[in-house]
Amino acid sequence: MKNKKNLLLSMLSASMAFVLLAGCSNNNSSAPPANEPGKQEESKSESEPPKSNLYELGKEDLEVSFYGNYGWYDMPKWGKDPASKWIQDNLKVNVTAISSGGNNAQKLQTMIAGGDLPDIIWTERGADVERLREAGLLVPLDEYIEKYPNFKKNLTEQHLALLRSSDGKVYQLPNYYTQQPNGNAGYAINKKIYKELGSPKLETTDDLYEYLKAVKEKFPDVVPFETGLAKEGHGIDQIFSSFKEGNLSFTRFYGVPDGDKIVSIYKDPGFRESVVFVAKLMREKLMTQDANTQTEDQVKQKAMNGKFAVIATFDPMKMLSAADAELKKADPEDGYMFIQPIAKEGLDRSKIYPGTFNQLGWNVAVITKKAKNPEAVFALLDWMTGPEGSMVLNWGPPGPDGYWNGFEADGVTPKFNKEKYLNDPDPLAEINGKAGDLVWVGNTMFLDNTKKKMLSSIPPEKIDFSNRWQMEVTWATQGDFTEFLNWEPAPDSEEGIIRQSVRDIWLTARAKSMYAKTDEEALQILDKAHDDSMQIGYEKFLNHVTKVWTENKKALKK
Repeated sequence: MKNKKNLLLSMLSASMAFVLLAGCSNNNSSAPPANEPGKQEESKSESEPPKSNLYELGKEDLEVSFYGNYGWYDMPKWGKDPASKWIQDNLKVNVTAISSGGNNAQKLQTMIAGGDLPDIIWTERGADVERLREAGLLVPLDEYIEKYPNFKKNLTEQHLALLRSSDGKVYQLPNYYTQQPNGNAGYAINKKIYKELGSPKLETTDDLYEYLKAVKEKFPDVVPFETGLAKEGHGIDQIFSSFKEGNLSFTRFYGVPDGDKIVSIYKDPGFRESVVFVAKLMREKLMTQDANTQTEDQVKQKAMNGKFAVIATFDPMKMLSAADAELKKADPEDGYMFIQPIAKEGLDRSKIYPGTFNQLGWNVAVITKKAKNPEAVFALLDWMTGPEGSMVLNWGPPGPDGYWNGFEADGVTPKFNKEKYLNDPDPLAEINGKAGDLVWVGNTMFLDNTKKKMLSSIPPEKIDFSNRWQMEVTWATQGDFTEFLNWEPAPDSEEGIIRQSVRDIWLTARAKSMYAKTDEEALQILDKAHDDSMQIGYEKFLNHVTKVWTENKKALKK
């Protein structure tokens, strides 16, 4: 469950955790061009309904109950932070949270059985949404999406196709949806160590290997290559990306695309090379020796003390931002910097993706039929994903003393208060700290594009660590995973049961192969994992993923 929290935070820092300037998820050629803030498709503008037809937030008190279906999640007390306090005072909305008590699955089942559901459930796409839908407990949203302006403007037909249930209706609204890349995965280096070693070329896996050997020789008390939590795939997935062009699937479903099918990952040449490379780094003590057992706090401590030379992981941004600031206190030339992705010699670095994003974020909000006024609840969510809601939740209340003060004449381009942004960062830190748990339907393109537009007028030396490296490196180097969404089979289906056994074999093989004494032993571990998986129905599971992938590509018109 903790990893889900980390994932939320990683997506936050990619798309809206506006880390403070002066102290405090992209230009992918395959992505559709981003709409500038305030630019609206003419056809949508023309079809926007008269405001008199819309539920008016603020005309009356609106009580909304909310359940976050995660064991780790606790919604901040509504009205106790600047953003929700403004919503409470100005829109007369009060949101009451229902706690999971640390056991979200049991809590959800209890609410279903007792017929005591909240107005909004915030959960992952997939099995839980479909279970609620099949039980007739969810409100279809198509009519509201067509009627209200913000989701209608920002959700594409492809988004809606992926959100649509088998009955042809939409019941779920995505968080952090987008049409452009975002994300923080990648390679970063300790600048001081790099400079002392002569700032050598770091582009290929051979370059990386030679550099790590030099680090070990000159800095024996430093970890040459840091993975983060390798038991979660951190670090080693990024190395896999370095050995395979266009790697969008990584190791999520233990398979890789081959033509129009998903096939065994254990036989993939790029994956096999990456496993051999990782085992060599481990044998030669060039990477974290306790990569599978260390904790997140231990990794953060190493970062704060400058105790690794290179790190590659799924989201080092937040950790390195704090560590960079700490190291610079003693030496302004110290700290960290991101580098372009490492690639095997001969591969096209522009096609190497150390991380991925997807166009629908990672969870959804649904409205249940227990809501007394589902249209009013939808109106709240539509406002939250619109310009004003996005700004209030992420930048705080508007006003001359705030970080923004209303909009330009187009109604969507914020008027930022740059002096307060630069000189009074502490209040914004509180707003940002709550936003991750209050932004349920984040409009990533609006947030990223307004941020980039504002930062373009800020002197480069005053742009903070996270914003700088997101815009210079990480956003442009994330691949679009959207075509593989919804691959997980229902847990109680035949494919779901097979998947659990396949996963068990996978986890064991991944851990053992890291400590292989020879290249041959590492490959033998993979071959055995393949054979063992095939005996328990691996092919049937891969066929399921292939089917979902094929359907998704049709929905995305690929």
